[in-house]
This record gives sequence, C-alpha cells and structure tokens, in this order.
Amino acid sequence: MALRSDSPLVSRETDFQTMSEINVTPLVDVMLVLLTIFMITAPFLLQSVKVKLPQTAPVAVLKPAPAMVVSVQPDGKAFLGKDPIELPTLESRLKAELDKTPELTVQLRADAGVPYGRITEVMASVSRAGVAKLTFITANAPGKAAPLQGKR
Repeated sequence: MALRSDSPLVSRETDFQTMSEINVTPLVDVMLVLLTIFMITAPFLLQSVKVKLPQTAPVAVLKPAPAMVVSVQPDGKAFLGKDPIELPTLESRLKAELDKTPELTVQLRADAGVPYGRITEVMASVSRAGVAKLTFITANAPGKAAPLQGKR
C-alpha cells in the first residue's frame, strides 16, 4: 500500500504518494505475446483433419460416359464431330442422341477468337436439347504442366 506524504503516519522526509493510474506496459506486452502465439498457431488449426482411410479391394473400372464434341471455328461455324451443322439441326441431333444415351455429355471446343455471343448461342442450343452435362475443352497454357490426376 502506498501512502501519501501528507499522511500523519509518514514523515515529511519521504515522497510517498498513492498511484492513481494503472501501468499498461506489462498488459500490452502480454497481449502482444498472446497475439503472436495466436498468429503462429492459427494456420495449423485450419488444416484438414487427419484421417487414416481404410484399405479396400479395387473396384471395377467405370465406363466413361459417351460424349459428343461440338466445335466452333473463329468465323462462328459450328460442327458436330467433323460435320458442319446449323444450331436448329444441332438441337434435334442432340435430342435424338439423348434418347439413346441419357448420360450424354457434350464437349464444347471453341476457338479463342470466337465471339462470346456465338458461344452462348451454341450453349443455349445444347441446353434446349436437354443435355445436362456440358464441358469445355481447353489447351494447356505454354510452360504449364498438367496437374496430376488423383493426387491432392
């Protein structure tokens, strides 16, 4: 307990006074240490849960779903496989193929110079035909390796 110098218990020769403010320096030091610890440990807590997966026997290889390739040249001409085709005809051909194979996938190969509007017209034709799976075929960027399949 600190005493004031004007107290009758204290002689006038000493300089004791009651402190009226809290020294925040140790508090700030402790808070900075806690913040540093939190910043260092947080990334470790956010990583995925470690699970040891059970071993199983290999399963039968799945047959890939049948796919039809629709190509669009820079001038906007559409092709089904290697045959040139108009969009209304494309719809009817895809509907007929979809009746035979309900799991039909359409792969769209469009030149980089094709206007976006033309690509959306082709996509709309595929959608109107009832095809649920539409994928895009792209080329790998130069100098970039293809990602490894099955390893993540």
